[in-house]
Amino acid sequence: MAAFSYTVTLPILPIRCSSNTNNHDPNKQNLNKLKISGVPTRSVKIDTLTTTAGVAATSVASVSENGYISKEQVRQNIPTQKQFVDSHRQGLIVEEGYRQTVVIRSYEVGPDKTATLESILNLLQETALNHVWMSGLLSNGFGATHGMMKNNLIWVVSRMQVQIDHYPIWGEIVEIDTWVGASGKNGMRRDWLIRSQATGHVFARATSTWVMMNEKTRRLSKMPEEVRAEISPWFKEKRAIQEFVPEKIAKLDSKARYAISNLKPKRTDMDMNNHVNNVKYVKWMMESIPDQFLESHQLSGIILEYRKECGSSDVVQSLCEPDEDGILNSSMGQHSEISILNGLSFASEIMEGNGLLGSLNNAPARFTHLLQAKGETQDEEIVRGKTTWKKRLPTKPFSA
Repeated sequence: MAAFSYTVTLPILPIRCSSNTNNHDPNKQNLNKLKISGVPTRSVKIDTLTTTAGVAATSVASVSENGYISKEQVRQNIPTQKQFVDSHRQGLIVEEGYRQTVVIRSYEVGPDKTATLESILNLLQETALNHVWMSGLLSNGFGATHGMMKNNLIWVVSRMQVQIDHYPIWGEIVEIDTWVGASGKNGMRRDWLIRSQATGHVFARATSTWVMMNEKTRRLSKMPEEVRAEISPWFKEKRAIQEFVPEKIAKLDSKARYAISNLKPKRTDMDMNNHVNNVKYVKWMMESIPDQFLESHQLSGIILEYRKECGSSDVVQSLCEPDEDGILNSSMGQHSEISILNGLSFASEIMEGNGLLGSLNNAPARFTHLLQAKGETQDEEIVRGKTTWKKRLPTKPFSA
């Protein structure tokens, strides 16, 4: 059956608290003058300052010749043209890339009322997909462009690094910026910044490297020129984390100090590309760390190197080994200057009167991790990891 494209205008019914619309039109919004608790948000440069929220014009890509639109297309309403503002996702295209405003929900925090690591990683993934959504490049895949779908290609992450100085608290409003850049000839880099909307203070930074895989053969693929033409106009040169020499993660063996075996993926752990969700890998890594340590420390950094995709039939083993040489070799071995580490520095500890010993006591601890698929004859690496931890502080809102 032949298919053609045309534009369909779908009404969006806003919820109104009052029927009086003479003085206030909820369909007109000035995005540079939104106020929260009487304080205007930071002004940002966008390509359009106003939007009509009551009616959204969206191009539907595949419609049968009799004009029928599938229920899935109506429900998703995937745009095929660049959108500057999305009132539903609280996101907008800015000069730096894409910005989304998020309120930390009660189910995204732990007992200390701060956002969990899993919640932060989920927010990173969500903003990345929303960025592709608003770009107009999203096909019916999970973050795949139209050119990728034509070539049976999907994105897979090869490396990810997250640095967390402070954790948002329940009810806090945060802004998440994300953008993409080139990574070699066939890869793409995606970065993130998470900041407090109230103070502008940066809570976390993250960077990742992505490559393409053929969905059918499960082999890595070069980037087709049509895909490069789609995504290269969005590339930015800036970086969230300046990493001149990537840290090399050593492989652990079965004699690691801490190990948990027989971890098995479930259907709920899989994404649309039949990969185990990246957040699940991190949870498996945390399970091998002693509970006593987790109660007294808070994760401040993580590096993941992905080696092999994990399927639903795999049985996974999580290995963990503390770094005995501690912080001196890892953070000061190659640099003579005093390094700032995860919001705490040796200089600040000494100036506060704690001395060098106090600074060492508060220095982050480090672990090396390995997730591997258990095989009858040989185990296969899935992910290598490195985590950095600092002493857990009493919960209190961060103030500049």
